Amino acid sequence: MKAMILEAAGKPLSLRDIAKPVPAEGQVLVRIHASGVNPLDLKIAAGKAEHARMPLPAVLGIDMAGVVEAVGPGVTGFAPGDSVFGMTGGVGGVQGSLAEYAAVDADLLAHAPRSISLREAAALPLVFITAWEGLVDRARVQPGQSVLVQGGAGGVGRMAVQLALASGAKVTATGRPAQREQIEAMGARFLEQVDGEEFDIVYDTVGGEVLDASFRAARQYGGHVVSALGWGTHALAPLSFRAATYSGVFTLLPLLSGKGRAAHGAILKEAARLVDAGKLKVQLQAGRFTLEQANAAHAAVGAGKVVVDVA
Repeated sequence: MKAMILEAAGKPLSLRDIAKPVPAEGQVLVRIHASGVNPLDLKIAAGKAEHARMPLPAVLGIDMAGVVEAVGPGVTGFAPGDSVFGMTGGVGGVQGSLAEYAAVDADLLAHAPRSISLREAAALPLVFITAWEGLVDRARVQPGQSVLVQGGAGGVGRMAVQLALASGAKVTATGRPAQREQIEAMGARFLEQVDGEEFDIVYDTVGGEVLDASFRAARQYGGHVVSALGWGTHALAPLSFRAATYSGVFTLLPLLSGKGRAAHGAILKEAARLVDAGKLKVQLQAGRFTLEQANAAHAAVGAGKVVVDVA
């Protein structure tokens, strides 16, 4: 099969012929139709993602969508011909999605939404799982709660805004002035920055000083801050003095550790349900890229998700 290979960090990907995988026990062989590109893929390719190392040479690509070609022993939830999507590789030595086929742990997959294309489905897994783990698994978002999403126009931010709204929360999102229209179009209130307001839940997708500001925006007595980028050194005193709490999200852990993978498949079932109910929308950038143009796709990452067409 054809695949784009990263031979060394910081070098362009190269098109190569490699062996087509065979599904082992618990695995599904997927004919990949689309590979979603995330900023994390670029960091891995540049050798700048210490938390997401990938032994080289390697096939990158964390997100994918495609059609099941075969199933390995012990797989009962999927059958040849099924359309599937998932966050299935590209880190920790697991083959990524910039290839024609991948043998994927069935626990990481869900049936793709029926109402959107596989291109659109490939843009969902990493960002939706990250949003869900923060808002639902950690913060336990409830109807009527006030939710602040820091960085509401980014990949995770857009998912968090829509998921919070679908949960019945009152949502505010921060962003640059140029992002106001797209944030308000999702149904959230726009703020350039927070000044003195308090929220039941604050989801930080930016990190750094924004996470420090998020601690100060948590409601006294019970506010909760979640961050997908809480990797720096931060003073917890502002949070403690508000009698509020904090959770971190590290979405890659099941891929890296091999533990808890079924939770990702279950979360993506919820993503498909929300998409098909019209409560979750995907924003793709204009323009299309073939597998051979994966380097150009990496260079195009910006506003909106980029997807590589594999099939």
